[in-house]
Amino acid sequence: MADPGLLQALDYILNRSNEAGIEALAEAVVRRRRDLTVFSAVGNMPDPSRMAKEITAKINDGVGGSLDSMRKTVQDMIVKLLKQHAPELNDKQIHELCQAWLPDGVSSGKETSSEKLPGDVLLSMIEQFVSFSNGEMKESVDKGLRKEMGVWPQRYWNAFPPVVRSIVTDYLKNKISEKEYKSQIVVALGM
Repeated sequence: MADPGLLQALDYILNRSNEAGIEALAEAVVRRRRDLTVFSAVGNMPDPSRMAKEITAKINDGVGGSLDSMRKTVQDMIVKLLKQHAPELNDKQIHELCQAWLPDGVSSGKETSSEKLPGDVLLSMIEQFVSFSNGEMKESVDKGLRKEMGVWPQRYWNAFPPVVRSIVTDYLKNKISEKEYKSQIVVALGM
C-alpha cells in the first residue's frame, strides 16, 4: 500500500497546485535530493560537537582533573575523530573545528551571525553561494535575493564561519572534489 503522505502530496500537485506551488515543490525536491546526497556521503559519523559540549559540561561541573588537561584530552579526541572520519580535512580546518566545537567557558558576549543560524539555513546559504559562484544560479533567483538583501553574496560570505569559507574556497578553486566538499561541509556544520 502506498504511503498516505505521498498520496496526499501527489493529489495536491496534480489537482490543486498553482504555478507558485509547483515552483516551491520543485525547490523542495532539489533540496531534499541534496540533503540525501550530502548525508549519504558522510555515513554514520559521530557528532563531535555534541560530544565536546557534553564533556566540557562535565569538566565545568568538576568531574575529574584540571580544566586545562581535560580540555587537551577532549581536543585530542576531537582531532582523532576528525582524522578518522574526515581524513580530507586539512590541519587548519581541523583546528578551526576544534575552536568552534570546544567551548572555552568564557563568553565574549558577541555572537556571530552564523552562530544564530540553524545548520539547515546555513547549508542552504552555502548551496546558493556556490551555485552563484559557479554561474549555475538562475538569474531570477539572484535578482530576488538582491532585491531582498542587496549584495547578498557578500552578506552570505560574512555569515559563514571561517572553516566554511576555507572549504568553499578550496572547492571553488577545484582543490577538493565535490564529494570531499560535501563531506567537509557536513562535518563543519556539525550535522
